Amino acid sequence: MEQRGEAQVPLVLLATSREWAEGEPGHGALDAALAAHGLASRWVVWDDLGVDWGTAEVVAVRSAWDYDARLGEFLGWASGVGPTLLNGAAVFRWNTDKRYLVELQEAGLPVVPTVAADTIFEVRAAADKYGLAVVKPRVGSGGRGLEVVSDGRVWLPQEGHEGPWVVQPLVESIHTEGELSVFVIAGRPVSQVQKLPSVNDIRVHEHYGGTSRSVELGEQAASLAAEAIATVVDLLGEEIVYGRVDMMRYDGRLVVSEVELTEPGLYLDVLPLNALPFAEAVAARAYPKTW
Repeated sequence: MEQRGEAQVPLVLLATSREWAEGEPGHGALDAALAAHGLASRWVVWDDLGVDWGTAEVVAVRSAWDYDARLGEFLGWASGVGPTLLNGAAVFRWNTDKRYLVELQEAGLPVVPTVAADTIFEVRAAADKYGLAVVKPRVGSGGRGLEVVSDGRVWLPQEGHEGPWVVQPLVESIHTEGELSVFVIAGRPVSQVQKLPSVNDIRVHEHYGGTSRSVELGEQAASLAAEAIATVVDLLGEEIVYGRVDMMRYDGRLVVSEVELTEPGLYLDVLPLNALPFAEAVAARAYPKTW
């Protein structure tokens, strides 16, 4: 806890990366919401050796968007933080390998068809089966390393993305409906954004020309998002405090494309009200129980 005059105030450390050292886009809304709950909060870089993580009642990974190039180091750091880390190292270890989509698929959740591939030949076979396919590194963030493959028979990996991979069919609705993201906090779907790519890409990220806008939380999307988080809880036996479920329309129905549980952007610049349920969930874990 931090000392503020005579009062002891619970401390929340928000883990970020050096590129986003001040905090994720729109972080002012989250800073204010945490303060409104009587919490002290600081944005700190996750690999800063000068940070004493043990001083915090809660640690939340927010914009640590460089983890994919240093996964072992990141997971080692998460393990060292211990039980104050929301979602936690075991969830991160599972969620940072996109093979988790295969596990969700096998558990019966509607998912974009996904094949995990360890070799070039496995990628080629899967991509050839799908015709027009998407190949992604199994460990990847921000759309890095994603490829659209039209002829799997001659595919070769990009330099710096030598595998393993996941292979999926290209979902054509990405060009019209885009991708929907539902934010699930403390087990409850709270909001939704629609993300569209530019005309020259299928990636919806802003740095590739994508755009995002707030839309009304749809009943079908909310139900699928809640089911996705519940499926993860059943598989891992871990508490999921917050997450973002991305989905697309495939063969006429909404299916999950990603379940972001490690460092899901809250899109606070588009949905500043996401800060309120997030801060409430943090506060519920920051204050010592009196019973």
